Amino acid sequence: MSFIWPAMLVLLLSVPLFGVLYVWLGRRRRRFAERYGSLGIVQEAAGRRLGRRRHIPPALFLAGLTFLMIGLARPQAEVSLPKIEGIVMLAFDVSGSMAADDFKPTRLEAAKAVAMDFVGRQPSSVQVGVVAFSDSGFAVQRPTNDQATILAAINRLAPQRGTSLGQGILASLNAIAKDTGQASLLENSSANGDATATPAPTSTPMPEGIYTPAVIVLITDGENNISPDPLEAAQTAADRGVRIHTIGVGSPAGTTLHVNGFTVHTQLDEALLQEIAKLTDGVYYNAENEEDLRTIYESLDPQWVIKPEKMEVTSIFAGASILMLLVGGAFSLVWFSRVP
Repeated sequence: MSFIWPAMLVLLLSVPLFGVLYVWLGRRRRRFAERYGSLGIVQEAAGRRLGRRRHIPPALFLAGLTFLMIGLARPQAEVSLPKIEGIVMLAFDVSGSMAADDFKPTRLEAAKAVAMDFVGRQPSSVQVGVVAFSDSGFAVQRPTNDQATILAAINRLAPQRGTSLGQGILASLNAIAKDTGQASLLENSSANGDATATPAPTSTPMPEGIYTPAVIVLITDGENNISPDPLEAAQTAADRGVRIHTIGVGSPAGTTLHVNGFTVHTQLDEALLQEIAKLTDGVYYNAENEEDLRTIYESLDPQWVIKPEKMEVTSIFAGASILMLLVGGAFSLVWFSRVP
């Protein structure tokens, strides 16, 4: 425990003085009773009849004053409180097939609209980052709790080329690492997630079952067709204690789509997305329409964490002081018909 105004603790030196004064007054009262007549004799008899109980009200008053003096010093204590906190990385597949119009107006626009609604419902203690991936992965927005900035970053997303789930995962992990002060996965990596960059030294994996307050939400509609291996990237996330929730947009059976005048056949690799989620203790979801997407985002609850924080506890000491003074006064009124 610490104190904001520790100098006020000097008042506690008066507590022993009050104790000495009480003892001295008790002895003085007994001498007076022995010396001056029947009134003192009656009072002394009443005191003997109550026994040690006669010391309870003064003791409560003394304890109440002690707590009050401690409260004047404004004590602080570390209190572990549950709170919603963490980082959510929204990793969007921006491959060409996300421009398909089986979702209205397009797959990507539907995913963006639902993600924006999700961002708007997050408390300020949750930071959200945005990553886009196609044949490479890059952070569009580092984690922040500025919702206007996040929404603007999501709104800038546009369809590009192929699909590299591994790049999307690695770019998300790098964004989390920079925000939390950890070592990045790639040293000297370029902004577009160049997979040829020099790997950073391998970090020690976290103990099994331990997870950081950071998650990746991976949204894709196709098959991985560009290195690196997404399962290796998912294992790296698992080693760092980062869960990955995967959202598959479209049908696992495959769909022929018309995109910008071209006919494209796309097939959702559901088994791969399930394996990525399983490796990191995340959850796989399948969305075949806009309503499915909205339901999925509503089920992504932010993580509760127990975080110790210093909190002023003056009110607790003040409340205890008032309670002791009131109880002491009540006992004194019942037993002695007066307040000491």
